[in-house]
Amino acid sequence: MNRVIGRSAILMILVIALTVGCVLFTGEFLLCSKDWVMTEGSPHIYTDYSAVCGTVTDRNGFVLLDTQNGRVYSQNLLVNRSVIHWLGDRDGFIYAPTIAYYAKKMTKFDPINGLYAYGNDKGVVELTLSAKVQAAALEALGERKGVVAVYNYQTGELLCAVSNPSYDPDDVPDISSDTDGTWDGVYLNRFLKAVYPPGSIFKIVTLAAALEAIPDVEEQIFHCAGETAYGIDKVTCLKEHGDLNLEAAFLNSCNCAFAAIADQLGGETLQQYADMLGVGATFSFDGVSSVAGSIQSKTEAPVMVAWSAIGQHKDLVNPCQFLNLMGAIAGGGSAGSMHFVSSITGGGWGDYVAPEQKTEPILSAETAALLVKYMRNNVENYYGDENFEGLTVCAKSGTAELGADLEPNSMFSGFVTDEEYPLAFIVVVENGGSGRKTCVPILSEVLAACKEVFDQE
Repeated sequence: MNRVIGRSAILMILVIALTVGCVLFTGEFLLCSKDWVMTEGSPHIYTDYSAVCGTVTDRNGFVLLDTQNGRVYSQNLLVNRSVIHWLGDRDGFIYAPTIAYYAKKMTKFDPINGLYAYGNDKGVVELTLSAKVQAAALEALGERKGVVAVYNYQTGELLCAVSNPSYDPDDVPDISSDTDGTWDGVYLNRFLKAVYPPGSIFKIVTLAAALEAIPDVEEQIFHCAGETAYGIDKVTCLKEHGDLNLEAAFLNSCNCAFAAIADQLGGETLQQYADMLGVGATFSFDGVSSVAGSIQSKTEAPVMVAWSAIGQHKDLVNPCQFLNLMGAIAGGGSAGSMHFVSSITGGGWGDYVAPEQKTEPILSAETAALLVKYMRNNVENYYGDENFEGLTVCAKSGTAELGADLEPNSMFSGFVTDEEYPLAFIVVVENGGSGRKTCVPILSEVLAACKEVFDQE
């Protein structure tokens, strides 16, 4: 009898354990099955390097990519080239996490029916990017390597972010046989993953620091004799500007004047403001992250602090970071949170609409207003309003020296203050020479395309 009772107890324990196990498994299945099925790389919704989960359009409904039957790109070759760094290619050489990050929201799934609309009724991702502006930017860049990016600093919508060189995924070049560097960095999204010496666009950061940390800086007169000596070292300027107030020093991009400002700020304060304005930080949105920039002036010798204040020395900035700074200045200290996914409809987990959010203020409204004034003066009295018809543009150019007999990088950054066209921008042309001569014609075409898109919406 005792043996029967003992075996019955063991059997009961096993039954209880099995029951508990089934309950736990069922609970875990109900809670976690969608994560198991939809994890990145899952064979249920991915083939090779692609998420098979729907259609991607631009802001106006232009179909950029359909993943339901392979990866079918648009029939516009220029548009395809302009967006490949956001959508990726078929072979995974250009990894773009847009679809992977939002695949769950695009695909219909529940624990009972599984992927119940598989292959037929997928979600639609609408990007904030404009195919028209993307194509205009790539065409304006031509064969030159670099970045063109524009975003709406009120809403945070990224209208354009082109990285060149690029290629049409339906016409892949023989990159492995490249002998002249034509395709160097072609797989890199330069907007997010490249850093550049900023040259004189960094004087915007130095100017912001000076306006807040040097009480009488707007009353000072700076003298430029073409160079400023630091013992056996020196900071040189393109020409002798003579006596300049702060506005004229910024307009003429006078290195000697900004060296004098750097002497008053000191390396630690300059570093502090660069960090405060986010120039050296990473920047993340919609499942992507930029690389960090680098400003190293805190413990440097005075001559190196001066060169850093001018945008040389060891200064490196990322285009995405710097674009965000331009938006914050134009927005009075903060801006709309940058994003490039506008909405997702038709998925099984409910529709998604990008939230309306603002960044935390990174500078005071008073300082932002002064920077707007100074950058507006640059366009009115140097770059020329005639280059930006119908737009009130504020900007700063940069010619970033690279040494080793290399042509400088061309830089141009700023924003439009018109309420109906709240656009911040950055243009980078590698080895392009003068920032003004090279970048202004490119930007002129891109802003005209942006204006046309806004007028039609």
